[in-house]
Formats: sequence, C-alpha cells, structure tokens
Amino acid sequence: MEEIYIDKVLSGDVDAFTYFIKTYKNMALNIALSIVKDEQYAEEVTQDAFMKAFHGLKAFKRTAKFKSWFYRIVVNEAFLRLRSLKKTQTLISVDEGDDTILHEHFEPISEDYNDKIQQVLSRLNTKESLALELFYLQELDIDTIMDVTGWTRANVKVILHRARKNTRKIWKETT
Repeated sequence: MEEIYIDKVLSGDVDAFTYFIKTYKNMALNIALSIVKDEQYAEEVTQDAFMKAFHGLKAFKRTAKFKSWFYRIVVNEAFLRLRSLKKTQTLISVDEGDDTILHEHFEPISEDYNDKIQQVLSRLNTKESLALELFYLQELDIDTIMDVTGWTRANVKVILHRARKNTRKIWKETT
C-alpha cells in the first residue's frame, strides 16, 4: 500500500504524502515526545521529520520498510533538537543562574493513569524513554529498534532492561 503512495509522491502528486502524515503523525509525535520531553518541541520535531521525509523520499531505498526509515528520521531530528535545546538551556542557566527552565516540562502527577505513565516516561533518560516507546507502545521488535536507533542488539537489550528497572523505581516513588 505504501509503495503506491511513494510512487504517487515521486511522480509529482504532493497530496499523496498526506497518507503518510495521517498514518504516522501520532506515532512520530510520541517518539519525539519520548526524546525531547516537551509537547511543543515534539510537534516541531514531527513536522521537521515529515518535511525531511518528503524531500528525501527520492533517496528512500525500498529494501527497508518506510516505517523504519521514517522513524529513524524522527529519532535523528529529535536528538538534534535535544542537543540544540541543551545548549540553549545551558546558556540560559549560566546567564541567569536559574535552572528552572530545565524542568518546566514536568507537570504534577495527576490521578489519571495515562498521565502518570507520561510522568514516569518523562523522568527516564532519553534513551530509556525512547526504547520503551518503541518496544512497548509502538510494538517494534528489537531488530527494527536497531534500525531506527542505530544501536546494537546488546545495547537495545541493556537499555530496555535499565528502562524497566528505572520505571519500576520511579513508579514506586510516585505512588
């Protein structure tokens, strides 16, 4: 199915790309959010990733799944944004002597279960949060996670193990 839309886009039907936006926008947003930990930045990352995918579709090798290729773009864009945010936040913190901007994305834990899960994920480090998002929420297998992140199999397993362990610890702290 995706092959048809890829062909349409490559032949000049720009509107055909809306299929990919509708299909992957929520998943891309969740992946970006697991890395940048801020909804506004995650939306920007998602938009940037779609733009890169659209412009880079000619270079897409059809030996891979579009989904994996696109997720890789989202992950790369999110890490780029995270690096630029850390540089900016460090400069602001040093200049103002106040690190509150580093923690502004945390909200008080609500009674709602989904909110609590998001709170726990937001407290994990970026790699752990991403690994859990890809493995459990996006239901990607370890091989696909390796393709998306560029990590080795052992690294994926270690990060998932640590993420599970830290999730349990944070969950207990918040209850």
